[in-house]
Amino acid sequence: MSWLFVLLASLKQFILPLLALLVFGQGDRNALWPLIGVGVLALVSVWQYFTYRYGVADDALVVRQGLLERSLRVIPFARIHNVALQQSMLHRIFGVAEVRLESAGGQKPEAEMRVLKLEDALALEALVRQRGAAAVEAAPATSDAALLELPTGEVLRLGLVSNRGLVLLGAAFAAVSQVDRRVIPNLFERWGETLFGWAGERQFAATEYVLAAITFVVLVVLLLRLLSMALALLQYHGFRLTEHGRRLTVERGLLGRWRTSVSRRRIQAWTLREGLLHRLLGRRSLEIDTAVSEQGGQQRTLREVAPIATPDTCAGLVDHLLPKARWDRLEWHPLPAASWWRLWLPTLPWVAIGTAVLTWRFGAWGLLLLAWLPWAAFKARQRALRAGWSLGPELVAVREGWLDRHWRFAEIDKLQATQLVQSPVDRRCGTATVWLDTAGAGAMSPPLRIRFLPLAQARELHEALTRELARRPLRW
Repeated sequence: MSWLFVLLASLKQFILPLLALLVFGQGDRNALWPLIGVGVLALVSVWQYFTYRYGVADDALVVRQGLLERSLRVIPFARIHNVALQQSMLHRIFGVAEVRLESAGGQKPEAEMRVLKLEDALALEALVRQRGAAAVEAAPATSDAALLELPTGEVLRLGLVSNRGLVLLGAAFAAVSQVDRRVIPNLFERWGETLFGWAGERQFAATEYVLAAITFVVLVVLLLRLLSMALALLQYHGFRLTEHGRRLTVERGLLGRWRTSVSRRRIQAWTLREGLLHRLLGRRSLEIDTAVSEQGGQQRTLREVAPIATPDTCAGLVDHLLPKARWDRLEWHPLPAASWWRLWLPTLPWVAIGTAVLTWRFGAWGLLLLAWLPWAAFKARQRALRAGWSLGPELVAVREGWLDRHWRFAEIDKLQATQLVQSPVDRRCGTATVWLDTAGAGAMSPPLRIRFLPLAQARELHEALTRELARRPLRW
């Protein structure tokens, strides 16, 4: 049944635009002719997959594919950074799985087995884990040890603090807009005409309009949170983080199951997050960066070690996985308190532009936007008071944020480069920023940098880190 899964994988990217075309289209069926080309491409992909073969030779995986144009790929087990097993609903019905083997920095999987029997997929994962450990780490054989399990209540809390519902809604609007750019504007236009026409007939007062607007906003927020909680259940139900030797494995999912593993030595950097809702619920989240890249916005590597957990649990995971770092004993150095205006300064041009536009459109009412400046100044002062950095024997860390806080840290052995940067404002103020570069940083990961340091202190820190990097080997 491999051809069925390959065919569905080729066609699923066209399902949503096709449905949108049929539902919101103008009835012109000539627009369906391009689907002939889609069908040809799907058949070609199925034919290519029937020529796919893989096997094991000593300490490497061998992949052969193609009929007219053939290729032979040899992948040493020691070079495989991540093993990902995915099961959709259809996979689970047939008892099969999709396996992807990733290496550092690759723009696509080193090997991708679209359909394997589940027992064969697990056996291949175990083989990669054992052969890779024997070639690189020489880790002793141990059984899986559970480090974290999320019950249903924690998964619902994760959905409550996340914005997955808003992201899904935005993606749906973007997909529909690709089919017909007038669909979304027409929808909002008709909705507005109906709503305001109905309200105009009943001659609502100004206070009633305000109350209706507040009620509408609250209702939308509640619906988006409920959608986020439903998505969290689908994605993170049964979340389980286990450790086998020096390899971490995560398994999660309600309808479809997702399983991926990575060696602990492949972890390049760590991010501990705490938003406003996290603090109200007494929770945090812990993420990692590995050297496996992402393509097309799809995450293919293990990133969330603890999607949501108590602060003590997150600290315990860090201490367990980085025993030499001594996370709880780090000495934090605050940034200069007078640097708050540097955080406030980028707000000025945006507020000035917005005020000019609103004043031109609405007159003196547009000046109300200037009231944002005192709030922005207050936020900047709070951020400056909380910001800090720490340098230990094995770890370098920074912390930033106020309402939404994060701690970003990495082992010194994993740093690839350091950079001392001075902007025009830095030169005027006699300060500098030390940038620290690691592999595998995601687009949404906060930067690892130490800002607004006095120039002499920044140079001293930069030189100390440079000497350490030259002395220590890079542990990829």
